[in-house]
Amino acid sequence: MTDVKKNKLKKVVIGLSGGVDSSVAAKLLIDDGYDVIGLFMHNWEEEDASGSCSATDDWQDAQAVAGKLNIPVYSINFAAEYMQRVFSYFLNEYKMGRTPNPDVLCNREIKFGPFAEYAEKLGADYIATGHYADILHTKGDTQLLKPVDADKDQTYFLNQVRTTQLHNVLFPLGNLQKAQVRAIAEKEGLVTARKKDSTGICFIGERKFKQFLKSYLPAQSGDIVDTHGKILGTHDGLMYYTLGQRKGFGIGGIAGSAQNRWYVVAKDLDKNRLIISNGEGEELFTNTLTSHAINYIGAFKEAGADSIFTATAKCRYRQEEQTCTVTTTSNGKTTIAFNQPQRAITPGQYVVLYKDKRCLGGGIIEETF
Repeated sequence: MTDVKKNKLKKVVIGLSGGVDSSVAAKLLIDDGYDVIGLFMHNWEEEDASGSCSATDDWQDAQAVAGKLNIPVYSINFAAEYMQRVFSYFLNEYKMGRTPNPDVLCNREIKFGPFAEYAEKLGADYIATGHYADILHTKGDTQLLKPVDADKDQTYFLNQVRTTQLHNVLFPLGNLQKAQVRAIAEKEGLVTARKKDSTGICFIGERKFKQFLKSYLPAQSGDIVDTHGKILGTHDGLMYYTLGQRKGFGIGGIAGSAQNRWYVVAKDLDKNRLIISNGEGEELFTNTLTSHAINYIGAFKEAGADSIFTATAKCRYRQEEQTCTVTTTSNGKTTIAFNQPQRAITPGQYVVLYKDKRCLGGGIIEETF
């Protein structure tokens, strides 16, 4: 049983986003006896195509939840930090023809960076979020664990958070299913109980991606070619395509070619060519990748140089974990060899390592072979 009297002495600043997950997380912390303060982050200042800003609605919902729970809530603007630390990286990766995942960087550089620093100014003993993850704090160590709800597991997006950033973090939803979270919100009469989960780019939301990206990066059209170099059409810009993509080429059936669906197999940055194939997909399968440096979360004896160990890993959020062998050389370069070939491993994305329930951390995929 939670020692409510003991926790009452502890102050927790929770990221109150205006969504159902953080709303219920705040309620659970209150029930556990913590002194809870809500902090709403405003990280994107531009309106969407309709001329509206979803952050305005989210802030109103966060205020309504805080009022219902009888806790204070403050709004803080980290738009400059988000632009500098996350969005500029996002754009630069697309310039290099890679496919970044800004949600991962957003956690390390904003939610557990400036947010945590500001929470300390408010006197926080802990910070908390509505992530579906669990955490184990032991003497001298912190481990990131999978949540009970495997379908909502967000440890993939936390793989770059440093161990030191997690030392005073609480994840109240780690032992709950999403349906239970919704039920608690309904019972408490929270305005977010039936609110749709946020999707799209972290803090930016749903956008017509092609138009959104075009407003920041100049597109350079080029040839679409098959694996033999035959020109099949024209692409709008390599940044709009990712490995394994199966639509958006404007190419129908071609005489002399198998009448299968076309898909992206590579990008030729030097010649600005998009390479596609309509075979069986064999070009997309590789079993080995490299990462320059893995961010390990918590103590792990095999994390050092010249180490070899087995684990499971995934290269996309929704991918099932795959068995692999991890080898780290003296220069910090890590090679991950999968027992079975994997489809469309994409440079710029993250490979995340697991040992049973524990998320070991992860790194950026640099090369595949």
